[in-house]
Amino acid sequence: MADVQENKLTQSQIEELAIHLENAELEAYEVTKITDDFPEMTYKDAFDIQWEIRRRKEARGNKIVGMKMGLTSWAKMAQMGVEHPCYGFLADYFSIPDGGEIKHDELIHPKIEAELAFVTKAPLKGPGIHIGDVLRATDFVMPAVEVIDSRYKDFKFDLKSVIADNSSSSRFITGGRMAPPADLDLKTLGVVMEINGEVVQTGAGAAVLGHPASSVAMLANMLGERGEEIPAGTFIMIGAITAAVQVNKGDSFSVRYQDLGTISGKFV
Repeated sequence: MADVQENKLTQSQIEELAIHLENAELEAYEVTKITDDFPEMTYKDAFDIQWEIRRRKEARGNKIVGMKMGLTSWAKMAQMGVEHPCYGFLADYFSIPDGGEIKHDELIHPKIEAELAFVTKAPLKGPGIHIGDVLRATDFVMPAVEVIDSRYKDFKFDLKSVIADNSSSSRFITGGRMAPPADLDLKTLGVVMEINGEVVQTGAGAAVLGHPASSVAMLANMLGERGEEIPAGTFIMIGAITAAVQVNKGDSFSVRYQDLGTISGKFV
C-alpha cells in the first residue's frame, strides 16, 4: 500500500465514481470494474470513493451501524487474486433481523458468508494495534452472516475496485448468543452453514487471518492511516470463516455456531 497517501483522481472524479457505484447498489445493476476506465487510480482514491458513498448515505439520513472486513482469509485473497484485506461500512438498511426475509430482487448476485462480529467497549486507534489490544477492547463476540453482493459484472474485480464499491457490502444478519472473548476459543470456534437443510460449508475461526481478532486489529490500523479510529460500541464483522456461497430466490439458510447458537434467514 505504498501509494496509500497519493490521489491520482480529482475530487470531482471521486464524487462521480461514488454516484456511479452507489446507484448500481441502490438500483441493483452490474457495472464494469472502475479500474478499467481509471487504471491509474490508487488505494487512496479507492477509499476516498468509499468514504464519499458513506457521506452520501449519511447526508440522506442513513445511519452507519458498523464496519466489516473483507477478503480476510488467505484462501479468499488467493481466490480473488488480491494481496490484502479491505474494509467497508454497514448502513442501517443493510440489517435484516434473524430469521427474516431478504429480497433477492434488491440485490444483483448475492452470496452468503458465515462470520463473527466483535462489539467494542473501548476505542481502537492504529497504527500498532495487535490482537491483545483488540481482545482487551472487546465487549462481546456474536454470530453474524454477511450477504455480499459485488456491483461488478460476474463478481469480478481487483482490490481497488472492490474497496471503492464498499467491499461488496449489501446485507447482514446478526443474532445467536453473545459471549466475552475470554469465554471462547476463537481460533477453533466452528461454524456449519446449511442451505435448504443441506450442509454446504464448515469452517473455524482460524480461517480469518489465523485469529478473528487480527481482522479487527487490521481494521484499526487501516483506519489509522486515514486518521480514523474504531469508537467504543462499534459492531465489526470480521470477514468470512467459510467460502461465500451463492443463493437463489427461495433459498433458506441456517448457520450454526459452536457455543453461540444459530442464525437463519430466507431469500424471497
